[in-house]
Amino acid sequence: VITAANTFVATVGAIAEIGAIPVFVDVNKMFCMDTTKIEAAITKKTRAIVPVHFTGYMTKMDKVMELAKAYNLKVVEDACQSILATYLDKKAGSWGDAGAFSLHPLKNINVWSDGGIVVTNNKELYDNLKLLRNHGLSDRDHVELLGFNSRLDTFQAVVGNWLLPQAFDISEKRISNAKYLDSKLRDIPEIEIPERPDNLRVVYHLYSVFADDRDALLKFCVSKNISAKVHYPIPIYKQKALQDISGNLEFPITDKLASSSISFPCDQHLEKSQLDEIVDVVAKFYGNKRK
Repeated sequence: VITAANTFVATVGAIAEIGAIPVFVDVNKMFCMDTTKIEAAITKKTRAIVPVHFTGYMTKMDKVMELAKAYNLKVVEDACQSILATYLDKKAGSWGDAGAFSLHPLKNINVWSDGGIVVTNNKELYDNLKLLRNHGLSDRDHVELLGFNSRLDTFQAVVGNWLLPQAFDISEKRISNAKYLDSKLRDIPEIEIPERPDNLRVVYHLYSVFADDRDALLKFCVSKNISAKVHYPIPIYKQKALQDISGNLEFPITDKLASSSISFPCDQHLEKSQLDEIVDVVAKFYGNKRK
C-alpha cells in the first residue's frame, strides 16, 4: 500500500494492521504526496494508494485517480486533517473508494475523546464497514465476519453531531486567520510561506510555514507562551518501528519539511490581537538575531 513518507503513525498503523506493507513516497512542499513519484513505487504486489491530505492541504487527486484506474488500485483517502478541503472544487474524501476523517479533540471538527468518520459511495463497502466497527455482528447473535470494537459512543456522537453543522464556518474562520498570518509573516525574510494554489481550498488544521533556524525559533516561541509545534520532527519512515520496511530509503523533501517547518496556532477561537502576538514574537526572534 503506497502512502506518504511524512504522515502520522496512524496511517501506517492501519496499513500494517491488515497485514499489508506500507511503501513510502516523498512529498512536495505543500506537505502532500508527490504524485509524480507514485508510479515508480507501483509493483505487481501493489493493491492500494493511501494519499494523506496533510495540514489541511490536499493531494492532487486527479493524478492519483488516473494511476489507480490504470493499475486497478483501490484508493483510501486519509483526510483526517482536511475536512471540507477541496481540490478542483471536489472535497477531500470524495475522490477515492473511501475517505477517513478524524474527530480527535485537536481536529477542526472534533469530539471530546476519540472518534472518526468513514465516507464511501460503495454500498458493499458501506455494509462491510458497519459490520467491521461492531465485532462483525449483524445483530446480537450473528457474527458475519471478524471485526473490531470501533463504535463511537453515544456521548461523543452527540458532540460530533452538534459540531458538524458548524464545520463550514469553522473552516472559514481558520482560513481567514491563516490569510492574516500569511500577510504579516511574509514581511519577515526568514519565514517562507508555502504555495497557496487557487485550485485548492486549504482548511488549515495546521498553519505550517518554513523557518530559518527553526529549532531555536520554536524554543523562543514556547518561552513566550506561543503554542508553536513541529509536525513532525522525525518522519514516520525514520521511526524505529519502520526500519525493517524503509531501511536506507531517502525522501529529501520529507526531511526538509521535518527540519524547517513550524506550526503556529490559527484556530477559530483566536482573535486578531492574538495572531498579532504570534507575529510579534517571531519578528522579535529574528530581529534579535540580526543585531
